[in-house]
Amino acid sequence: MADGGRRWQRAFIGSFTAAGGLGVLTATVDPVSGALTVLSAVDGVPDPSYLALSPTRDMLYAVSETADGALAAYRVTGDKPVLTGEPVRVGGSGPTHLSVFAGHVLTANYGSGSVTAVPVRADGGLATAASSVLQHTGSGPHTPRQHGPHAHQVQPDPSGRWAVSIDLGTDSVRVCALDGGKLTLHRETALRPGSGPRHLAFHPRGEHAYVLNELAPTVTVCRWDAAEGALRPVGETSVLPGVPDGDAYPSGIVVSPDGRFVWTATRGQDVVSVLVPDAAGEGLRLVATVPCGGTWPRALALDPSGRFLYAANERSGDVTWFAVDPDTGVPRRGGSVDAPAASCVVFG
Repeated sequence: MADGGRRWQRAFIGSFTAAGGLGVLTATVDPVSGALTVLSAVDGVPDPSYLALSPTRDMLYAVSETADGALAAYRVTGDKPVLTGEPVRVGGSGPTHLSVFAGHVLTANYGSGSVTAVPVRADGGLATAASSVLQHTGSGPHTPRQHGPHAHQVQPDPSGRWAVSIDLGTDSVRVCALDGGKLTLHRETALRPGSGPRHLAFHPRGEHAYVLNELAPTVTVCRWDAAEGALRPVGETSVLPGVPDGDAYPSGIVVSPDGRFVWTATRGQDVVSVLVPDAAGEGLRLVATVPCGGTWPRALALDPSGRFLYAANERSGDVTWFAVDPDTGVPRRGGSVDAPAASCVVFG
């Protein structure tokens, strides 16, 4: 899009329709201020809580975070997303995250504690059925949140060879291969019991990963060996200064494109934290926390330039944007846009 020579970028916002969300929202992004302007909403799929774009940026995939668990595909070459075909059942309940990997869309199914692979057709649409469902097993000491497996995220590693799934219920990270449409477990890495890992973000150099823990407000720093497909924890850092007063449930984590900063969001405390990796990438230092601009920040996102940070504030029903200080990494609030029951933001 363009206006007077200015190029506009698009953002897509997921939401929980069961909590009053409008479905998938499309917004423009001001390249100067980072401001969002919502253009439209599409509500054909219940609870499209997490979104991912295809590598060609012409397709948008959404989980349907329901008990039945489904995956939907939208074509986004026009003014607003157009649903292509019926949503595909993922063979698991409560899918909370998805990613595109090796010609498939993978979903992390929180309710059933599994990961699903659905093939992508040549036109970007989805096959009519999943090709593989990999069931996690295990539990953790934190009841009732860890009575069984709860896969919360799945994404490719930077090499594109492995799929990495994070399980809150089993305090572990699984490294998987996808061969012929079938998911197989390659290696499982145990994290501190009761930590409740939720999301992982890789350092841009691809040698370290940062695992955000929901049940203990911390980040676990890990070495990543792509050749071996091995994740090795080396340390753990709090995302909050001191002992939190009240609820503290970390949710989202992003790393700056140059690897100088790590940002996390914590629900309950409703803050964004700024952490700085050391030169080796194996230590983190908490340098600041700032209000998230709303209530219950479910996810964080960076625009592709790395200049603007966005918090999807689920319970206050908005997306707040921040300008990132290039020297300190500290976000400065720019504004917000209404987005009922907002759950994630992706750019395309």
